[in-house]
Amino acid sequence: MSGTLNKVMLIGHLGDEVKMHYFDGGNCVGRFPLATNETYTNKQTNERVTNTEWHNIVVRNKAAEICEKYLSKGDKVYIEGRLKTRKWQDDKGADRYSTEIQCTDFTFLTTKSESQGSQENTSHSPTQNQGGNGSNSQPVTEDNDDLPF
Repeated sequence: MSGTLNKVMLIGHLGDEVKMHYFDGGNCVGRFPLATNETYTNKQTNERVTNTEWHNIVVRNKAAEICEKYLSKGDKVYIEGRLKTRKWQDDKGADRYSTEIQCTDFTFLTTKSESQGSQENTSHSPTQNQGGNGSNSQPVTEDNDDLPF
């Protein structure tokens, strides 16, 4: 195989709101942390252990504006992109590095009712699929979303 591949696929929960930065000329960048979990059973103690890995997600322009509008802390999202490492110097002149996921595609996995429920109650459960206000006993379908795509 002569080619190379730089591809990342993640499903996780937002650790914070999308932070936007706008530039001259109308371009913008959105950044947010994404948490992914690995769960296993310790064979010696028979305890379930969960390890959380944090990823720095970067999304640009119109996609960033969509993420800012529709994503909130705790929401579950699928992210596809590529790894990019940035290098800069801190105040003391030391080289610093940051590895980010440059998002090329995303899919929202939290329904509107789950998102509204997590805003009312800070403990968000990804398996919570009952309607948040009880008025909608049917599962939310894509036809009910007001997403622009």
